[in-house]
Order: sequence, then C-alpha cells, then structure tokens
Amino acid sequence: MSSVGNFLPNQSRTCDTTGLPVCLTAQFFIKAHAVCAVVFLLVGAIGAILLALTRWPAVQLLGPTWYYRTVTLHGINMLIFWILFFEVAVLYFCCTSLLNSRLFSRGVAWLGFVLMVVGALMTDVAIFQGRSDVMMTSYVPLKASPWFYLGLILVAVGTLIGVVNYFLTLYIAKRDGTYDGSLPLVVFGATAAAIIAVVAILHGAVALIPTWAWSMGWLSEPPDAAWYRLIWWGLGHVSQQVNVCAMVSVWYFLATLTTGAKPLNQAVCRTAFVFYVLFINLASAHHLLVDPGVGATWKIWNTSYAMYLAVLASMIHGFTVPASVESAMRAKGYTKGLFGWLFACPWKNPGFSAFFLSLVIFGFMGGITGVTLGTQQINIIAHNTLRIPGHFHATVVGGTTLAFMGLTYYVVPLIFRREYYARPLARIQPYLFGSGIAIMALAMSFAGSYGVPRRVWDADAGANLSAGANLMLAGVGLGGTLAFIGLLTFILLTVAAVFFGKKNEGRPMTAW
Repeated sequence: MSSVGNFLPNQSRTCDTTGLPVCLTAQFFIKAHAVCAVVFLLVGAIGAILLALTRWPAVQLLGPTWYYRTVTLHGINMLIFWILFFEVAVLYFCCTSLLNSRLFSRGVAWLGFVLMVVGALMTDVAIFQGRSDVMMTSYVPLKASPWFYLGLILVAVGTLIGVVNYFLTLYIAKRDGTYDGSLPLVVFGATAAAIIAVVAILHGAVALIPTWAWSMGWLSEPPDAAWYRLIWWGLGHVSQQVNVCAMVSVWYFLATLTTGAKPLNQAVCRTAFVFYVLFINLASAHHLLVDPGVGATWKIWNTSYAMYLAVLASMIHGFTVPASVESAMRAKGYTKGLFGWLFACPWKNPGFSAFFLSLVIFGFMGGITGVTLGTQQINIIAHNTLRIPGHFHATVVGGTTLAFMGLTYYVVPLIFRREYYARPLARIQPYLFGSGIAIMALAMSFAGSYGVPRRVWDADAGANLSAGANLMLAGVGLGGTLAFIGLLTFILLTVAAVFFGKKNEGRPMTAW
C-alpha cells in the first residue's frame, strides 16, 4: 500500500494502533453515522422489550393499538435505520482507511447524511402520531401517513448517495494508485454489500413512490397488493442481504484485528461474495411462497435451486473465517489437542467474542432455519407463525447486530480516539446480548412450531394455548429481557466512552 495516498494537506492522520491512514473527512462522517445508528438502535430496543413482554401471555404489556404501533417502530428502527446508518459508516471506513484514500466528496456525504437523518425522524414522528400502524412491511391496502413513506424514501435516497460516494472513492483510489493489486478482501465484501444495496434501494423506490402518491391522494387506487408484495420484498429481504455481506466483512476484519488471522484462500472467499451478488436476491422468494399471485415454477426455481447457491456462499464464509482464526492461533503455538487453539482465543476481548458469537448464532441458528423455511412445503406450514421472526432475529440481530457491536469496540478507540469505561462489564456484554438473543430466537421458533401466530397481538388468537406454547412465549419474554439488558449495557458503555472516555491520542488503544 502506498504511504502517500491522495489526501489533501492536513486532511489525514495515522492510527496509533493499526498504522492505517484515517481520512479526517471520512472520520467525521463515520462518527456522525455511527452516533445516529446507536440512537436509532436505542429506539428500536425500547420497542423490542415492550414487544417481548407483550408476547408473553402472563404479562401482555401493551394493548392492541400500541402493539401494532410498536411493531412498526421496532422493525423500522432496528432493521432499517440502525443497520443502514452503521453500514454507511462501515463503507466510508473501508474505502478510505483500507485503501489509503481520501473520501471522494464531503458535500455528497453531507447531502446523503442529512437526507437520512431527516427521513428517519420524519418516519418515526409519523409512527408516534398514530397514523402509520402498518408494521414494517406496510402492505397495501393498509395506508400510512404520507410522511411515513416520504421519510423512508428520503432514507433510501440518502443511503444511495452514500453508496455512490463510496463507489466514487473506489474510483479515485484506483485512479491514483493508493493501493497495490486487488481490493483488500474486506473492501471487496463491502463492495458486494454496496452493489446489493443499490438493487434493494431501486426496488424500494419502485414500491414506495407510487404508494406515497396514493397516500397523498394523487392516485385513486392503491398499487396492486400482489405487485406491491413482490416488489417490496425486493427491498425488504434484499436489504438484509446487504447486512449479510457487511457482517461477513466485519468477521474478516475483526478476526485480523483480534488474532492476526488471514484468509486461507482469497479466491474462494471472493467467489463466495460474488455468489451473494448473483443469487442472494433470489432468496427473497421465501417470503412469497404462500402467495397465490406468484407462479409455482418461479417458486421452485428460487427456493429449490438458486437459493442454495447463496447458502453455499454463507457456508464457505462459515468455514473459512474460523479456519483462518485456527491457523493464526496454531501459528502462535496453541497446538494442544483438537480445540486447544479455540480455548486460547482472546475471549475476554469483546471485539472477538462478539464476532465469534455472531458467527455461531448466524450459522447454526439463522442459517439452518433459513434453509428449512425456504422450502416450500415447510414454509406453507410455518410462514405465518413465530418461526419466521425466530429465524430473522437469529440472522439480523444475533448475526449482524452482534458483529456490529464487536466492531464498535474498535471504532470508538480508533476513530473517536476514546477508551471504554468499565472494561470488565464490556467484556461480558456480548455474552449477555448473545445469550438473550439465542434464547429468544429459539423460543420463537419452538412457539411457532406449536402454532403461535406472528403479527397477532393476542397470542391465543381465539384458542387456548398449550402448556408448551406458553412456556416458549415465556422464553421469548425472558430472552428478550436478557438481550435488552445486554443491548442497553452496550449503548451506555459506548455513549460514556464517546463523550467522556479517556483520550488515547498519540498512543495505541489499550489492549483488551
């Protein structure tokens, strides 16, 4: 990598821990997006604990009106705002620090950030006003406030502008020769995420713009319901595959930072990312398997063939990441027994524990349940039960959110240049959150197997629940409570570090 780069005078610094260059313009927007991400994470987390205690029949905290309002608030803030703000921060870090390049445009970054913030606030206000209780999917003919749709459109446009800024930074880095050879693997994975993001955002525009026009009264009829569901899932599920690419990129990055691990075969890892770009979008078909508006041939092709090429990509990463860690640890001399290297890993480092728990929960709980639920026969039985939320809480929360938490334990010291308080508490936080999410996701899945419906305020749904179903719903409440404690601990630790933590300017970050 070039030591000069293409930085403007006085617009870069060198990280005292990693030796990586830091573009000061990118640093500002990484901070801004990360702070907003944590704020929306908190909003979504409050919704999460309220919902977990409502699904527990012995508590049933919320009434029906506020239940559906909170479902909308929780889904939008957790699955869209928290994730997208953090992912833009990740993109800006990858295209500048890892490529030794300046950010393409400060003005473009400002435009994207402002649109995202205004849009997110607009949507949340519309939800709290009580005119947008349509849940995250907002299926027509349910109608939300025009501000709800317009806010989502602005967030999507702002994110797209951030992605364009990322691509243009890749261009000037290549033009100016700021790095040698191919893109680093982490940047390659982030680029795959950015490509999929463009596809997702375009689907969102096609679905939401006419729906917004209908909510404004400019169209007399809503968009066709079957058409809307098909296009919307090109946004809804595809955007979660952006999360998968970003999450896997974070796995590789944290494996290197925490253990010095290097990918054992770059070509295989890169091929897996290409599989995501080519095939992961098709996996959104499993949301439409019970939809009579889509033909059987399309369903069979997507779920019985194309989806498994995307599954293969996740399996490759699921093996190569821990294999790289094992190789690195054995090279350090931890060769005793079959798993001596694993026990010797830096489990007290929250960056490592969060990433490794993310890998395990995503692979063994999210991935396996996703494959089974993507099978048409099983999907017909399970689609409208709690098994579906059990699956995506394991993938998006246990996988992506936990990985992003692990990265934050390095973002704060390296980008904000602040140290964490209460480090013993930080060391156990990933275990609190990860175990809570695992319990909740498993309980949801088993409750769904008992026939407990999703998206329904009253879990009884007119019938008496079995003892097993009641036990699993209690598990949802207890697991959700534990996860909320772990998440709140993360937020408090991070806010305290960002605003009051001891400065580490001029010295390496303190080792965990």
